[in-house]
Amino acid sequence: MSGGDDSYVYDEATGEWISAEDAAASAPAVEVRDSVGNLLADGDQVTLIKDLKVKGAGQTLKRGTLIKSIRLTGDEQEIDCRYEGIKGLVLRAEFVRKR
Repeated sequence: MSGGDDSYVYDEATGEWISAEDAAASAPAVEVRDSVGNLLADGDQVTLIKDLKVKGAGQTLKRGTLIKSIRLTGDEQEIDCRYEGIKGLVLRAEFVRKR
């Protein structure tokens, strides 16, 4: 018996349940690039290159604002971020530059 967890995910393309390890290995790697073409990865720090109005938060993030520890979402243009006072902040990669 193996000591690992047996996690399965549903593969919509084939209609079958496959192990999570196989799904991760077969998933295409999405390259997320910032405004100047730098490759972004989970945990990177980015700086905003323009003022952005945040819908629903009633505030504007100013150009030059440092965003720490980003997380990739699987979309080549969206990154998940945390910023004080704003929950669930998602930014477009075209508006940030890797620090």
